[in-house]
Amino acid sequence: MKRYIIAEIGSNWEGSVSRAKKIIQKCNEASVDAVKFQMWRTDDLYQNHPQYDLIKRSELTFVKAEKLKKFSDDEGIEFFCSPFYPEAVDFLDKLGVKRFKVASRTCTLNDPHSLETLKKIAETKKPVIISMGMGGDKKQIMKIFSKNKTIFCYCISEYPTLLEKINWKEAEKYDGFSDHSMGIVAPILFTLLKKQVNAKHITIEKHVKLENSKGPDASTSITTEQLKALTTQISTIERFRF
Repeated sequence: MKRYIIAEIGSNWEGSVSRAKKIIQKCNEASVDAVKFQMWRTDDLYQNHPQYDLIKRSELTFVKAEKLKKFSDDEGIEFFCSPFYPEAVDFLDKLGVKRFKVASRTCTLNDPHSLETLKKIAETKKPVIISMGMGGDKKQIMKIFSKNKTIFCYCISEYPTLLEKINWKEAEKYDGFSDHSMGIVAPILFTLLKKQVNAKHITIEKHVKLENSKGPDASTSITTEQLKALTTQISTIERFRF
């Protein structure tokens, strides 16, 4: 079984390129396969959010994204993003990302530019990882991405997600798991579950932070030390034969 582990940095870099580079380094040391950021425009999505200023500071500009892509390349770790507006897709495509992530909220088509963003991603014909934890029309999403390689992730868009709310029979149907629970138990259980059914590959996404992070996602993110423990456990499961 081949695994693909994504460290979702989200807003935990708090708008600081140097902080982002430190997280990327730590994630690389933890042996993940990719680091992922989010490319939004604050006024599109978070205009009335109580943490507006902090979210605005964590907005990933094209200039900063280019710096972080180059740094990731130099570190030997893949960099990609969840884009939330069409121009972000064009920029990331030209930047040379290998794939895109579609966030749950984008699949609902309730945000400004959601449909245009999905269609733009489809035009690249690059692989797409999709979470639909907030709902949306899966048939419509599959039609949009009919020419892209797609991986759908089991996802519950509650922060944090209680372990008791995870439907493991349903999760087993997915090749990916975008986890918002506390700690690292859930992705380990998902890996064991997929190992038992002889899955050829799995994708796991987990929000990651530095120990002292104060970003909006920090309370439901694991530290880079926990991330290292997670990748170690998953590697052990990969080698184990039932």
